[in-house]
Amino acid sequence: MDIGQIVILAIVQGLTEFLPISSSAHLILLPLVLGWPDQGLVFDVAVHLGSLIAVLAYFRHEVMAMTLAWAKNLAGGDSSTDSRLAWWIILGAIPAVFAGFLFKDMIESDLRSPWVIAIATIVFALLLWVADRGKLKSRDESQLKLSDVVMIGCFQALALIPGTSRSGITMTAGLLLGLTRRAAARYSFLLSIPIILASGTLQTLELLQASHVVDWLALFVAVGLSALSAGICIHLFLALIEKIGMLPFVIYRLLLGAILIALLV
Repeated sequence: MDIGQIVILAIVQGLTEFLPISSSAHLILLPLVLGWPDQGLVFDVAVHLGSLIAVLAYFRHEVMAMTLAWAKNLAGGDSSTDSRLAWWIILGAIPAVFAGFLFKDMIESDLRSPWVIAIATIVFALLLWVADRGKLKSRDESQLKLSDVVMIGCFQALALIPGTSRSGITMTAGLLLGLTRRAAARYSFLLSIPIILASGTLQTLELLQASHVVDWLALFVAVGLSALSAGICIHLFLALIEKIGMLPFVIYRLLLGAILIALLV
């Protein structure tokens, strides 16, 4: 890839990682539509590292408080709001991590079809719309229960299907459970930390087992742009989501899915 392609894909990944519109779909489809070569494993590791840096930086105070409270609770101390939320983030990630290891080969081959992406984009857009228009939403992430976390975790496993959107499907589950839009988004973003860590670790292990020529300048550009665009996205999304709702993202997904189907038939 040339530097222009790296810049565009890194920014797209950073923006779409945390918006409910599916980063994997955009990273699969953009090179296909534009005739670019596959970005490769090194690029995937770099941009996911950028996304991880962004979410850790944005939630640095929360992550530190949760980590300390969780360690104290693990050592026999009293449970607290922060320690429970830490446990909910860990437990909520388990279904997706388990499904990812179990169905890895199928995800990387059969499910990367443009038809799968188009259908998932439309179906899960409609589900997000239904969830956003549903019952009164007044709960925040500190009020989650174990049953809620299990449901959100199982929904998150569906995001292994390209076009679903990890953030979109977890926000959908949160909204269905009565979380406010902001709370659903915050928990979704925090829940991305162990998922990105698990995915990045697996990709890094694969990278170490293969012989790749690494363009370090391109790698640093991808990490930096992905982190910057993801950080801006998180900030703006949390600031605006209660006002604008999920409808703009639903419309975008429906249009994207319709365009994909039109191009495929």
